[in-house]
Amino acid sequence: MRADKVSQGPAGNAGDPASKQLREFWAALGGAAGLPDACAFSGSGELISAFHVTDLAAAAIGAAGTAAAELLQASTGSLPAVEVDRRMASLWFGTSLRPIGWTMPPQWDPVAGNYRASDRWIRLHTNAPHHREAALAVLGCAGDAKSVARAVSRWQAGALEDAVVARGGCAAVMYSRQEWAAHPQGRAVASEPLLHVHTESRVATRGWQPSRDRPLRGIRVLDLTRILAGPVATRFLAGLGAEVLRIDPYGWEEPGTVPEVVLGKRCARLNLKDAADLDTLRQLLRRADILVHGYRSDALARLGLDAAQRRELNPALIDVSLDAYGWSGAWRCRRGFDSLIQMSTGIAEAGMRAMHSDEPVSLPVQAIDHATGYLMAAAALRGLTIRTTQGAGSEFRASLARTAAVLQPRPEPVTEVVKLATDTPGDCTRHVEQTSWGPATRLLPPLEIEGAPLAWSYPARALGAYEPEWLTSNEEL
Repeated sequence: MRADKVSQGPAGNAGDPASKQLREFWAALGGAAGLPDACAFSGSGELISAFHVTDLAAAAIGAAGTAAAELLQASTGSLPAVEVDRRMASLWFGTSLRPIGWTMPPQWDPVAGNYRASDRWIRLHTNAPHHREAALAVLGCAGDAKSVARAVSRWQAGALEDAVVARGGCAAVMYSRQEWAAHPQGRAVASEPLLHVHTESRVATRGWQPSRDRPLRGIRVLDLTRILAGPVATRFLAGLGAEVLRIDPYGWEEPGTVPEVVLGKRCARLNLKDAADLDTLRQLLRRADILVHGYRSDALARLGLDAAQRRELNPALIDVSLDAYGWSGAWRCRRGFDSLIQMSTGIAEAGMRAMHSDEPVSLPVQAIDHATGYLMAAAALRGLTIRTTQGAGSEFRASLARTAAVLQPRPEPVTEVVKLATDTPGDCTRHVEQTSWGPATRLLPPLEIEGAPLAWSYPARALGAYEPEWLTSNEEL
């Protein structure tokens, strides 16, 4: 433990929000009761919000750390201690990268944002060019925020949301939490577990054991994810020593987030509409230990790679997937992002009321994405424990909308919250990371696992910088 941290003891205070949420996460993951007791929380301060965002951050990272500790216990018989720094966890839920002599590209497209329709607020998500084109085609206006605002004001929010989604774009009407609870999709999401967990019945083992200092050394992770939850999950797995290979289509870029989330990964490109490239993906999948994917639930099926076909290719696979609006209901295949989920599920409306604002107030960070990412990483680690101890592959499914439901509102006035201290040079590692965009430093990790520190073997490099191939030579036994 760093000298400047004040520990709150194992599992912090058993009644505090972070500890309670960690136990909720761990139960959803199917972990044995009592293991979260090995996780301590330290640090102080809160992200200013109408919700317990810092507690969510600490608990989600704690769940991933607890899952890593469980995997090591299954191999060594000893459960390592886990400690989460609440302040650093909050900072990592923003951005961990600190550029030296250059700046990160803007995170948002100029058109993306909240607009007032004739009856209520709506958010347009236009970061991807095709999503921007869809919104502008529906609105029939120029691609600047003022023109979009005028056009949106002539629509009813629900009709505009339907039109943009039908065109292949992304939009979300702002609902209150009560309205979302009564909405057909809100009811569908509420009926789902936090995580769908399935363990295969047939035996499917591989000759691998975790290393004490690098728990995931020798593990291959196939990363088919984009902004932002999935890349957070695979970044964490890379920090534990996994070989992470991310696959993107040609031409796809995420300039505002890629330098942040590709730490520790090799990124390659494939055109999955090309038969040869699709076959390459199949071969990569056969040799993967873990697949993490954030495509819409029908997308891989159209490529001939639905859940059953993936399992047939790789019986020992740990299959971790993400959907935006849940796995049931009419919106189960709808495109969605953190900022849209906050509008749909009532988070932005609750923030507006708590802050006495006249417009939607989002969370201070994209906490739904980050929290879901760490839960997905925890699921992958639990899958490895299951495969090691039971000789079976597994499947885990998460959704942003279901994660949003666990975010707890703050009962006390926001004015009473102790603000999180901003980061300082002492919060960063001394190592200079030579990224594709220039030198940078990273914040110190928010998590300590006894004897197995988080460390990344590769600096952040541009998408497509590597070939689509595995480097590790260990094969199935």
